[in-house]
Parts: sequence; C-alpha cells; structure tokens
Amino acid sequence: MLANKPYVIGLTGGIGCGKSEAARYLESLGTAHLDADEASRALTAENGEALDDIRRVFGDAVFRDDGTLDRTKLGKLVFANEPARRALEGIMHPLVQRDMLSAMDAAAQAGASVVILDVPLLFETGMDALCDETWALTVPLERQVTRIVARDGLSPEDAVARIESQMSLEERNARATYVINTDRPIERTQAELEQLYRAAQRRAEKNG
Repeated sequence: MLANKPYVIGLTGGIGCGKSEAARYLESLGTAHLDADEASRALTAENGEALDDIRRVFGDAVFRDDGTLDRTKLGKLVFANEPARRALEGIMHPLVQRDMLSAMDAAAQAGASVVILDVPLLFETGMDALCDETWALTVPLERQVTRIVARDGLSPEDAVARIESQMSLEERNARATYVINTDRPIERTQAELEQLYRAAQRRAEKNG
C-alpha cells in the first residue's frame, strides 16, 4: 500500500472514444496524469525493455532494419490474431503495470491528492483494482469507426477489428463508476469532466 495514497481515478475507453483529449483537459485542471500508453511506448522504444521478448516471440519480421520496432506491422499482426495479441499482452501488461505503480508512488511522494490513471485496458488488466472510481468514455460504434479511420488511416474493417479486440462497450460501461459520452460538443464533455473531477477532489479531501 502506498503511503499517503492519492485518490485514484481510472480513465478508460475504447479506441477512438476521445480518451487522450479528456486526459489533456484533466491535466489542464491540475491533476497528475499517469499514461499507460506512454509507458508502453517507452518500453518499446529504441533499447526498450520489452524489445527482447517481443523479438523472441514474434521474430525479426516486426522489426525494421535498424533494429527499431515496426509498430504498424506488429499492430496488424496482433489485431488480426487473438493468440498473438494475448502473447503481446503477456509481455507488455506486467511491465506497464509495474511502471504505473512506480509512477503512482512518485505522485504520492510529490503530494498529489488526485491522480488520473489513464489505461485503455483498465478492466481487462485488472488495474481498476487500484482505483477509487473509474470513468469510461464512450461513443456510438459508427462514430468510433469514423474517428479511427480519420485519425489512423485504417480501413473501416481494420478499425472494427481493433474495436472488437477490446472489451465491449456495454461491459466497459457497466463496470465503470461513471460513463461519459463524448459524441457531443467538446465544451459539454469538458464541463462534465470538470464537474466529476471537482467532486473527486472533494472526496479526496474528505478521505485525507
């Protein structure tokens, strides 16, 4: 158990649901933001800790000639093949969780009262157990596909495959403390995020 543990909000949502934008806005309100995707990128960057295991499991085909990971090739492989995706998750999830716990400890030592734990696979990895409450961002499937195609240049079929590789929207929303619909003007979403965040701050102060 962390000393002086901050109040932890787990932020999650399917791909294309606007989680990155929500996290940036919450950061602007002054919260500590711990990003699982950022931790994952560091682990798979040049000389990253996860690279040897990825090469051992997936071979040289997912690496470029200069030895760096070809994320596009790896992504196409794992999103089209459930056993491959599970193998990658087996490599990455323990390392990401370790780094997120370390970041939570650092935030606690720095005196943070509220922390945003930003994890796309929050429930799938069991990291919701670290949270005092969880927020799920959501949009209708058609809107989700449109965003992914525009942002990542994927085909609609590939976008759907990525969505289906994650927990269903219905299950994620059912497990979350709060569900936030981002299919509306950004100002309305930001207003709801701020309202929820201020309420969390009050709970953190009460608990502290």
